[in-house]
Amino acid sequence: PLYSSAASDVYKRQTLLMIAGVFCCVAMAMPQVHIVPLCIDSGFGLGVGTEILSFMLFAAVTSRVLFGLLSDKIGPIQTLILGSALQAISLSMFLPFDSQLSLYIVAIFFGLSQGGIVPIYAVIISKFLPANEVAERVGLLIFATIIGMSLGGWLSGEIYDYTGSYSLAFLNGIFWNIINLIIMVYLFFIYLKVKKTMAVS
Repeated sequence: PLYSSAASDVYKRQTLLMIAGVFCCVAMAMPQVHIVPLCIDSGFGLGVGTEILSFMLFAAVTSRVLFGLLSDKIGPIQTLILGSALQAISLSMFLPFDSQLSLYIVAIFFGLSQGGIVPIYAVIISKFLPANEVAERVGLLIFATIIGMSLGGWLSGEIYDYTGSYSLAFLNGIFWNIINLIIMVYLFFIYLKVKKTMAVS
């Protein structure tokens, strides 16, 4: 396990992971909660919206397996950084591409980008926090991600109600996603530092 036994280090990493979980899930919730009303608002109808959501969620299930395989190859933090970056890219693609066909494609790309993110947090915790506290800390992390999902769905709806457009709601999601990415890159540098220290010792 690559972690310091110092209580302050453990607390810091747990807190950063929980904050990152909130931020990534605020961004993640936007398309999942609002893709159906977006399709209705665009004139594509309820049936198309629910079908696009189904494709998105199926891609997300597939992503969980793919991210697990990738994590075994390159490492969990690297995998999460990649997933977060792809999620930000896919969110930005909802802005220029708004035809029916493009929504199918972007929704599938979004599902493949985000579906495996949350499970990877558990792998990160198992490697970076004390082994005898993993179950408790995973529970805290999942609690944080659920708060993020709830906040993201609500906040996007408020933005739409205020502006009459989903463009700012997507931009809001991208903003939260970028902060998540910054936190994870910071944790990655901590990982490299700890790994180097252990190699020397």
